[in-house]
Amino acid sequence: MTRQSASSIDAPPALPPVALPSPEGAGTEGPGTGLGVGLRGPTRWHDCRATVCPMRRSSTARRLGHSWLLVLPLWCGVVLPVMGRQVSVAFAQPGAASTEQPEKPAPLGPLPATVPTPAGNDTTPARVELGRLLFFDKRLSGNNTQSCATCHDPQQGWTEAVARTKGSTGEKLPRNTPTVLNSGFLASLFWDGRAQSLEEQALGPLTAPDEMNQDLAELERELAAVAGYRTRFQQAYGTAPTRESIARALAAFQRTLVTGRAPFDRFLAGETVALSEGARRGYELFIGEAGCARCHAGPLLSDGKFHRLGVSFRDVGRGRVTGRAEDRARFRTPSLRNVAQTAPYMHNGSLKTLTDVVTFYYRGIPPVTPDNLPLDIRPRGSQSFSEVTDLVEFLESLTGPPPEIAVPELPE
Repeated sequence: MTRQSASSIDAPPALPPVALPSPEGAGTEGPGTGLGVGLRGPTRWHDCRATVCPMRRSSTARRLGHSWLLVLPLWCGVVLPVMGRQVSVAFAQPGAASTEQPEKPAPLGPLPATVPTPAGNDTTPARVELGRLLFFDKRLSGNNTQSCATCHDPQQGWTEAVARTKGSTGEKLPRNTPTVLNSGFLASLFWDGRAQSLEEQALGPLTAPDEMNQDLAELERELAAVAGYRTRFQQAYGTAPTRESIARALAAFQRTLVTGRAPFDRFLAGETVALSEGARRGYELFIGEAGCARCHAGPLLSDGKFHRLGVSFRDVGRGRVTGRAEDRARFRTPSLRNVAQTAPYMHNGSLKTLTDVVTFYYRGIPPVTPDNLPLDIRPRGSQSFSEVTDLVEFLESLTGPPPEIAVPELPE
């Protein structure tokens, strides 16, 4: 997996030379190097046609107007009048060790029409139904008191509305329970990305001593003793209950947990009234000045990568999986679809509301980290605190109707 350095995660792209036409309309292109803009001749007007122009995205700049000022991006910290003289300006990137450009975020868009499935586990009705039964069956836990649905409750956004749920021992688990909605589209599972498929993920919580604490051999015997399960496993996989077929059935069911069209999807399709004015302002901030779309991009509004945000440093996160010091305290970017239904937030559940989350990004990024670990984000201290409400309103527009799944009657 390609990773971005801390300096490149939040650094703006290098700017090409841009043509700056004079008031008379005759433009002259400066001899830029890709990192700067050269200006020659009499008074020049700012060219907002440049695709990298911050004034196209900045509400503040739009209010100021373009007039005869050349307004450089906010990360340069310069507002420069250019009048009757030659000026050459270098676009510096504070704190950047190199001029490497960050990867272009994937465009926001609707979810794909179909969920990808691995070879050997096509999503058939028999497999989905078997997976639904298993998902709600407490016999999957060692003491028969917990099912998958205990922590992934359909009535709570397919997660659990607590910061950290309790496992088989009665102790709180170290991480917040992620939703399983749209999990079939994810390239890696768990906060640290240690599983690469739903099949690989399925047995992890079952066998973890502090979660469901189940012995798989005992589970196979227990399910094989139930006539209804014997029949359904034969219909779905042509086998008796095995740990492999249990994992496959759970994965097949979870691939059906896809949310419907959200107001934001309708907005992207051209239904402008699908978003309120506040949500539309929040969307412009999200893809523009607030910088959210640098990591929350694509149909899932997640880049699927791992970032160190400074929420907490007690959990080594991705570092435990890779064994690499640079991955310490990095966690997978979660999807933002139906995020309004899955509070509390972050890998440790430490932020209770979406307002808390946006406020953290605007004002809560720590200035100092243990061992001077570089963060993969920069605080938005220059952004107005009044923008938080609009961003939250946009995030709420990402809620689509969840799948309607009835709690099944289990075979005995």
